Amino acid sequence: MNVRNQFIKEFRGETLGTISSESSSEEYFQNQTLRPILKMQNELFIEIFKNYILKSKANFETFTIDKKLLFIENSIQNDMKFRSLLNGIVIGLFTTDEYLLYSQNVNALNKRIITMLVERIKSQLQLFD
Repeated sequence: MNVRNQFIKEFRGETLGTISSESSSEEYFQNQTLRPILKMQNELFIEIFKNYILKSKANFETFTIDKKLLFIENSIQNDMKFRSLLNGIVIGLFTTDEYLLYSQNVNALNKRIITMLVERIKSQLQLFD
């Protein structure tokens, strides 16, 4: 294993979630790779989303909770430039082997990344007030 790959694995920490013999390859990748990266990058994602709110010039603080949750979801799901930025932050912390696995199933894994990011940011809504 090269130095970069070893560093990345050690840096981002252990597997999060349950992996069993019945886990699909996508579920395994999610718990082995994606969850640790999302956890590690959480503070960065929060700051990036705060900046997104400012740049969007939305009166986010005046929104109802439901409207805030919808704004979060729509921003991440529908703004392709923003979505690509978030995906890039995650992909940049893949090892070479993980990237090769990712590249074989880009669409399904991107969907998992975005779904987990939406839920992660929604669950921390209080940080945006």
